[in-house]
Amino acid sequence: MVALPTLSLLLVLPTLALGSHNSPLEQRSPVRAHQHRARAGAFNHIHARSYPGSVEEKMAKRSLGKELARRKADPAKCRIRNSTWTAATFRLSGSTSTVISSSSSITSTSLSSSSVAVVTSSATSSSTEAAPTAAQTTTSSSADNNNQAWVQPTSSDTPAPAQSSAASPPPPPPSSGGGSMTPNGNKAGVSAGDSLPWIKDKIGWWYDWSPNPSGNAGNAVSVPMIWGGGTADGTDAVRLAAFQSMSWTPQYVMGFEEPDCPSGAGSAGMDVSTGIHLWNQYVAPKGDAGAKLLSPSMCKQAAESGWLQPFLDGVTRAPDGIAIHVNKIDRAGIEADINHYAQYGKPLWVTEFACVDDSNGFTPCTDQQQINDFIYLAVSIFESDSRVAAYAYSNGDGLGNVWPMVQNGQLTESGNTYIAALSQYH
Repeated sequence: MVALPTLSLLLVLPTLALGSHNSPLEQRSPVRAHQHRARAGAFNHIHARSYPGSVEEKMAKRSLGKELARRKADPAKCRIRNSTWTAATFRLSGSTSTVISSSSSITSTSLSSSSVAVVTSSATSSSTEAAPTAAQTTTSSSADNNNQAWVQPTSSDTPAPAQSSAASPPPPPPSSGGGSMTPNGNKAGVSAGDSLPWIKDKIGWWYDWSPNPSGNAGNAVSVPMIWGGGTADGTDAVRLAAFQSMSWTPQYVMGFEEPDCPSGAGSAGMDVSTGIHLWNQYVAPKGDAGAKLLSPSMCKQAAESGWLQPFLDGVTRAPDGIAIHVNKIDRAGIEADINHYAQYGKPLWVTEFACVDDSNGFTPCTDQQQINDFIYLAVSIFESDSRVAAYAYSNGDGLGNVWPMVQNGQLTESGNTYIAALSQYH
């Protein structure tokens, strides 16, 4: 009786041992499998959901960056294989710009060198308006939401730096008269045209005391002048008539020649009221039309006797610069004249400079070495002083036989010295 149950138990043990390996994790009954699928079905709609747009974009950019990294490419300059670009134009600050959408249906091609390309990161963007808060620039695989604009490079090798897509403010309007107070950006000039064949490539401007300077001056600006009131002599009358008939607007106009000294010996000689009347009638309209106007030049230099200020107070259009003459022999004399006329608060044009001892009259220098030294000194002062906008070597009469730049059709030592001095700067 006892042996039978023991024998049965021994027969059942192998079956029990094999059954212990069939754990619920390795094998489920059909009923339990059905129950598991039923419970998991409640979450199927969650698995079916797509990621939010920002996550999809970041994942796509991350994958794109890895793909491009293997090729050592710049994501900002490449497009995905088998895709094309779609371009839409819009107005931005008065210039044509191009918005490139990252939508999957992209078609397009090239940009003009003057266009601005803005790449949006939104996959559903279809707007053609470039609102600064909506435009998103993709300049690298990590740039997501920066409002930037990329300027089309002028060559395929050197891209231009990124610039803001916001409209830049307009440039300020030009000052009265327009243009610079230094002709061609070169202060150096000369009076009279006989030295032009040698010096024209070194100067920015020149004049010959007439309304219509004539001579082959190359690129140097020719500056017309209203010399006097037409009563000093016959030449003065001809010059005034020519200025009155001038129908064009020059870049610059020079005022009267030394009206504060009696007429004759190179001075116009007129009272202040006559000067104001002629200026308002003939010179001011040139300034209103765009010319830069230069004041009358005083023959008494820093010792002027009260002609210029009443003139400036009475004209309807003030000059843009002050014309001065510098006839001195040393640094102190040159700087005294500059400092005096700088008090008027306008750029200075030294329309004549020469080596002259004016301490007791008017005595031109005659020593060549003194003249050479003075030329180098004067040029260095004028070039370095920001208050001086222009200067001209004087080739007028009454300066002796050593100072003139040209004699008998040949350049003198003084002329060569002036050119050598200018060569240090121009």
